[in-house]
Amino acid sequence: MADQPGPLTGVKAVTCSTAQAGTVPYMLMADLGAEVIKIEVPGVGDNSRTAGEMKGGISSFFETNNRGVKSLTLNLKSDEGRKILHGLVKDADIFGQNFRPGAAEKNGFGYEELKKINPALVYVSISGYGLAGPHGALPGTDAVGQALGGIAEAYAGPGENMRTGVVSVADESCAILTFGGLLAALYYAKNTGIGQKVETSLVGGIVRLMGWTMTTTMWRDANPITGARINGTRERPGIAATFNDRDGKPLVFQLAHTDWTRAMEALDFLPTLKERGADDLGLALVSGAEKDKILSTLAELFATDSRDRWLELLRAADVVSAPVNTLLEASNDADVLANGYIQEVEYPEIGESLKVHGTPWQFSETPAKLGVAPKLGEHNDEILSGLGYSDTEIAALREQKVI
Repeated sequence: MADQPGPLTGVKAVTCSTAQAGTVPYMLMADLGAEVIKIEVPGVGDNSRTAGEMKGGISSFFETNNRGVKSLTLNLKSDEGRKILHGLVKDADIFGQNFRPGAAEKNGFGYEELKKINPALVYVSISGYGLAGPHGALPGTDAVGQALGGIAEAYAGPGENMRTGVVSVADESCAILTFGGLLAALYYAKNTGIGQKVETSLVGGIVRLMGWTMTTTMWRDANPITGARINGTRERPGIAATFNDRDGKPLVFQLAHTDWTRAMEALDFLPTLKERGADDLGLALVSGAEKDKILSTLAELFATDSRDRWLELLRAADVVSAPVNTLLEASNDADVLANGYIQEVEYPEIGESLKVHGTPWQFSETPAKLGVAPKLGEHNDEILSGLGYSDTEIAALREQKVI
């Protein structure tokens, strides 16, 4: 398996990208066998190299987002630095950047300039807001994507203030959509020889992540029901809801209207629900008071026993259900580990193995391979030699602080 090529073997990407949304698409490419060259500022590098948790000089942030790529330091403000970048772009398949809108053009690596060098180039640009709107020129971060895209409502319970979450869901959703978009454009370029610019944004990623709930909200012209995800119609309601057990441990279950009575019977909740007039789930869609009565009764009942007991009963009745994991619990979950979604990688320089993200894909013929993030400028000599620079010329570039 170790010698098998990845599905993107032979693909080359050059990136002037930082942070998270701008790096994860190319990290995923590297996992799948692509050659990814990350351009960094000489002597400084991507400032996220010191973000997150540090272990022996290794950053949890940088490692997660840049594993498997190559680092080339390059002063893009110098003529020689831009010349080297253009040389790399000439035979690249992908170019990526997530600079503040307008900065790439100002610094000599905008789309119009690079497509003259390589008409088949797929040029990927990530922004905060999307470029067409009134705030398109503003910088954006994960917090902006979360704030504008609607997901803050998903984190708030009834009566609570909306807030953004601790996980960078705007960055990650944008990154994954960018990965899909660049592959679609790459497929077209490979078939036609015609490259193009692919634009994504943090706000756009979150709006897509809101899925059918956003569509339903627009069609109803009203915000969704809070406290639980109750959907469907009065006659055919469904629910996905989280409740705490007697020890405060949360669990979730989700069911369609046909499973409601069966699930409540399996839990032995039905008599109490009927007694309180809370057994008709459809009423939650037409009355806030009825919704609150149903949910408060369920909360009271789930608080009478352990999470393990409720999950045993629900799963025996074939009701979709699971414990609600913290991040730490998720990293040790039996299914997460068995499927390789979390793995361990050896870091000889610090003398230990560390847990890292695995891969979300299982390829039968072209498996993904986990790399490690590069040291700053680690691949300078290798990459420049590949462009035809001699050892003497590389030494001169280093002396001139071009690399």
